[in-house]
Amino acid sequence: MNTNEKTYGIRFSEKIGYALGDAAGLFTFGLVGSFLQKFYTNVMYIDPAKITILFVAARIWDAVNDPIWGGIIDRRKAGKNGKYRPYLRWASIPLAVFAILMFLKIPGLSENQYLLWAYVTYIGYGMMYTAVNIPYGSQASVITTDANERSSLSMFRSIGAGLGGTPAQILLPMFVYTTAKDANGAALLDETGKAIQNLDGQKLFIGTVVLAVLSIVVYQICFKMTKERVQAAPLQTNDHPLKSVTVLLRNVPFLILCFASMLLIAAQQFTQAMYNYLFEDYFHKPGMYGLFTVFTYLPMALLLPVLQPLVRKFGKKEICAAGMALSALAYLLLWLSHTKSVWVFLAFCFMAGLGMTFFVLEIWAMVTDVIDYQALLSGKREEGTSYAFFSFTRKLGQALAGALGTQMLVWISYDAKNVTAEAVQKMYNVSTVLPGVMCLLMALSLGLCYSLSKKRLAELFPANKTETADE
Repeated sequence: MNTNEKTYGIRFSEKIGYALGDAAGLFTFGLVGSFLQKFYTNVMYIDPAKITILFVAARIWDAVNDPIWGGIIDRRKAGKNGKYRPYLRWASIPLAVFAILMFLKIPGLSENQYLLWAYVTYIGYGMMYTAVNIPYGSQASVITTDANERSSLSMFRSIGAGLGGTPAQILLPMFVYTTAKDANGAALLDETGKAIQNLDGQKLFIGTVVLAVLSIVVYQICFKMTKERVQAAPLQTNDHPLKSVTVLLRNVPFLILCFASMLLIAAQQFTQAMYNYLFEDYFHKPGMYGLFTVFTYLPMALLLPVLQPLVRKFGKKEICAAGMALSALAYLLLWLSHTKSVWVFLAFCFMAGLGMTFFVLEIWAMVTDVIDYQALLSGKREEGTSYAFFSFTRKLGQALAGALGTQMLVWISYDAKNVTAEAVQKMYNVSTVLPGVMCLLMALSLGLCYSLSKKRLAELFPANKTETADE
């Protein structure tokens, strides 16, 4: 590291630039969470049980792929553009290509051929997402060493993620459904007399192309607007990634955070996927699915002015654990009420989102804390490997959400061509109970098992609290 250059003092514009990186990633990753499962079941008509196997197989491959990428990144020497930023420039292009192919339905194929296409494109997308997201996430620890600035970066990144997920979760639901019609061209009606709306694969594909191209552009802007201040030396070639992983497994706070983060992703993506069905089949208002995202992320805007003062007063882990307890309570009440009112449902979603927002906004600052703690344990900085392992556990959360979602469809006997009232009632129950259980587990793990409290962090890293951040 060049000791003549400050390792803190980031500008507001750089926070914006860093936030754009997660926005770019969520343009397509938001599609995966909101529409991929339904695209497979309702457009390609692939058996949900086979989709579950696909999600599990992809995560098994990630167990091999992610540590390899992390090791490659850690061993790379920093160039004139830094150690991590160059990946944003070149890997974002194949990432966008695989996103487009993932939502492409080639006419006339059999179910097995569509399944094979899903394997190739979904796993390919996951590999390229790793190639971009690991260096992007690792970059936070080399942008600044100041604790307050890192917390602020985490907040801005979460804002970027929320904005990046907006097109897939709010805008597209208003355009990608078409009215189902019979052989005579008349609109098909459900038992309440409302027109049945079906997901239109062609409209979804067009939306995917637009968002994928936009993601490339925004990644390039992120590359231009950020700077790496901390120059970490590359690992030696004899430092095998598996050796680094064994040290990570002794880092208890890191493992607890990985577990909680896995459940966070699982809860978010499970509700995104299942509520897409719920708004169509239970409330018969698929166009209002976007409001679920609005009510879930609206608390983020409300908490932004007070989040940093709360973190400084109570600590990151403390407010995150309390927030997840509130979310668990919201889902419990949602299940008990079994409401038929979409507005009451959305009100409880707001309550759940309010509690979850603390963890969503602070999780990346907590990641830099556990990576710094890892450096204390190992005596060397391994941002790439550490973040690769963390990223892998979040992909496990994605797989858990996908597996739970598809298996719940199997359990309730969901048939996209003939949706029964019994299946819809069961769908409501699992869509509220399961995320509530996951939120409760997050609250307990963070509150009782995560040891990096406000007091403990001040003892371990006293220098990190002395710098003045540009808030």
